[in-house]
Amino acid sequence: MAKTNKLIEKILRGRSDASIGVEELRSLLKSLGFEERIRGSHHIYRRVDIEERLNLQHEGAKTKPYQVHQVRAVILKYRLGVDDDA
Repeated sequence: MAKTNKLIEKILRGRSDASIGVEELRSLLKSLGFEERIRGSHHIYRRVDIEERLNLQHEGAKTKPYQVHQVRAVILKYRLGVDDDA
């Protein structure tokens, strides 16, 4: 859980969106209760109680900064985190 907390803090700070790893973000979304569906190079994440759908594509081992921004917006809007019921 400490690793999850650190990643959430890093995302919420917003200073290093370009350095977030794909696998880090994938495991974070899964730990927050999102279901993953893969269609080609798109990794699509949904959660029943959240209307937004998150679509991740990556260039190499890092996610695209705008996708980290979208994840941050969902975390803030729905107050997701380790205390979440996920």
